[in-house]
Amino acid sequence: MTEYTVLIIGDADRWWTSMSPAERKEGYAEYARFNRALATGGHEIVGGGELTSTKEAGSIPAGGGSVTEGPYAETAEQVGGYYQIRTDDLDGLMECCQIIAGTGDGIEVRPNVDPADRPSPDA
Repeated sequence: MTEYTVLIIGDADRWWTSMSPAERKEGYAEYARFNRALATGGHEIVGGGELTSTKEAGSIPAGGGSVTEGPYAETAEQVGGYYQIRTDDLDGLMECCQIIAGTGDGIEVRPNVDPADRPSPDA
């Protein structure tokens, strides 16, 4: 089985923070439906989480250096959460992701690097 990361992309300034309680409830209902569709399709959730606002982020530049407040990238779209999914059916996973794609600005799905494909640190 391959493990994938499903990145949930959204506008950092309007997403959950600007939704009414009713809208937020509807959004979480879509994620519950997504979770059920994953289970029904034989996709295994192995991890994930909802991230706090990018205003709470700390960033370190490439090569190291001072920690700064805020996101690394200065864009409106930021990762708001993620799932780790194990499956043999990428097409089915992508179909399930259609459920939550409408709750934000989009979804990005990437296969994770298989640890067996990494060189040994002793090599």
